[in-house]
Amino acid sequence: MKKISIKSTISIIASKITIFLTKTILKGGTTFPGKVALKIDKNILKKVSKGYKVVLVTGTNGKTTTTSMIYNIFKESGKEVITNNTGANLFPGIVTTFIDNYKFFKAPKESYAIIEVDEANLKYITKFISPEIITVTNLFRDQLDRYGEVYTTLSKILEGINITPNTTLVLNGDESLLGKLDIPNKTVFYGFNTKINENKNIEINADAKFCKFCKSPYEYNHITYNHLGDFYCTGCGFKRANLKYAVNEVLELTPDSSTVKINDLEITVSQSGIYNIYNALCAFSIAKELNLNDNSIKNSLQNQNSSFGRQEALNIDDKEVKIILVKNPAGYNQALDTLCLNNDKFSAAFLLNDNYADGTDVSWIWDVDFEKLHTLNIDEILISGMRCYDMAVRLKIAGLNEEKFIIEEDFESLTNKIKNSSNNKVYVLATYTAMINFRKYLYSKGYIKKLW
Repeated sequence: MKKISIKSTISIIASKITIFLTKTILKGGTTFPGKVALKIDKNILKKVSKGYKVVLVTGTNGKTTTTSMIYNIFKESGKEVITNNTGANLFPGIVTTFIDNYKFFKAPKESYAIIEVDEANLKYITKFISPEIITVTNLFRDQLDRYGEVYTTLSKILEGINITPNTTLVLNGDESLLGKLDIPNKTVFYGFNTKINENKNIEINADAKFCKFCKSPYEYNHITYNHLGDFYCTGCGFKRANLKYAVNEVLELTPDSSTVKINDLEITVSQSGIYNIYNALCAFSIAKELNLNDNSIKNSLQNQNSSFGRQEALNIDDKEVKIILVKNPAGYNQALDTLCLNNDKFSAAFLLNDNYADGTDVSWIWDVDFEKLHTLNIDEILISGMRCYDMAVRLKIAGLNEEKFIIEEDFESLTNKIKNSSNNKVYVLATYTAMINFRKYLYSKGYIKKLW
């Protein structure tokens, strides 16, 4: 048995019992068991994480998908690896993950932990864990009532990084806010060396338009989306760092997948959208930093399963339903760009909630470019969620045909409309708690086999 104090032993046992009860009775619950453990031993994370090589994934968008991609690459490589695959990325949820995988009588061997971390919680994790790698995906406005503007989010992340100066940072080089940080850590960057389109003009509502040093507006050799791209400042000379890992060519974009060349390796990403190419590029970069082989990376990314509302594909009475989590303007616009890759008719559902986890201020939907939907052949526009009428107003102002609007406040009626849709393909774009609750309803009806 591993050497561990009586207090820590009680903490782990109490948490494991709570995990069992929440899984069997509540069919979920990944935060409360960690709270139970921490109530008994506030330092328990340091003890249960011992022996793991840890990768922490943080940032505004793409954390859950990127974490899943990295985890699957490690599994494909035959490594012992754990992860918080439900997206429970707050301090107690991460404690739960390590305790759930803790074995009292198993001798430690080389294992990895790929852990998604909420931006504001990074400092609580690095207080107890010295990770091999911390990666930051991007920084966008998100839940302004909780995070504030992007510079506030960056400062919260840096608080966590400053605790662990020996950790390697793998950062999105196309994210100007992550360039030239005043930190001692070894840092490598990934990004796009190729353009997606001819646009070099930043969106009016982009989140980081001005140089963080001299406040001059950025210029771009190319823009991928929002403020991400090959930026440079004509005022002070600040520019994108050299990229160690890069998308050098985009070979194909479809509604279901993308094929790109990362460095010299051609990879098909089984999830569509530029943002998922970024997620795959991040996973590629971390895998290479930890010396995993190209075949494992390539095979894993082309067989990556979407789950838990991240382009999750479902069959509902022979309707092909894809659930896409949307939570801020940058991510929502990327989801709409994915819809724009369709040439055939389809239906779309827009679910908007304003719970704490969604952001209680829904004014951000006015920064989403719903106007681009004009070009699409959308037969039915389904609208639901706690703030469904706010969404209906936004879509009407965007110029969508209100005669196609179908407003359903409860999930049973919404699901019936989906089942009776005139189209076989239905996209469901939902904010976080709307996605969670809709999935719970679908699980209760047998359309989803695994809730968490």
